[in-house]
This record gives sequence, structure tokens and C-alpha cells, in this order.
Amino acid sequence: MSEDALLDLWRTSITTAAEVAAPFVLVGLAVGLIIALLQTATQLQESALTFVPKLGVALVVLALGGHWMLDKLGHFTVDAFESSAKPSVLAEPPTTIAPPP
Repeated sequence: MSEDALLDLWRTSITTAAEVAAPFVLVGLAVGLIIALLQTATQLQESALTFVPKLGVALVVLALGGHWMLDKLGHFTVDAFESSAKPSVLAEPPTTIAPPP
């Protein structure tokens, strides 16, 4: 595998990981912000009030988008194995030394 192919695979893996994790992070951030505002308004500081809604929303995101996430990760895995199975192209063919006559 050439250096360019390896860097492309690395970039694709980072992009895929970010795309799969983004729904969890964004929804968790939104729910955390809403719960923090409610806790500030009511002056109720209980740690379970932030954990339980985030867990519930993460399960809902997994239930709604799990098929898409697994499909995305599956396509990435297949592409990664296929690209690593391709032979790398050498810049110069190997030279052989002929034995003396």
C-alpha cells in the first residue's frame, strides 16, 4: 500500500468516525444544554437529571439512525479491506543482478 493510499484511508476513517459520532454528540449537546438551563432556572443540581435524558436520547438516536450508521461503517470496512488488498505500484521495477559468466 502506497503512502498516498494510506493517507487517503486515514482521512476517510477520520471522516467516517466523525459522521457516525456526530448525531450522538449534537443531540447530547442539545439535551445537555436544555437540562442545564432547566437546572439553573429551578436551582436543582442533581447529576442523574443530566445523565438519564442523555442516555435516553442516545438510545433514540441509535434506534433511528443505527441502520444508517452500520451501513456507513460496513461500506468503510469493505472499502478499507479492498484498498489494502490491491498491490502497490512500484516506482521502478526491481533490478536483478545477473551471475557472472
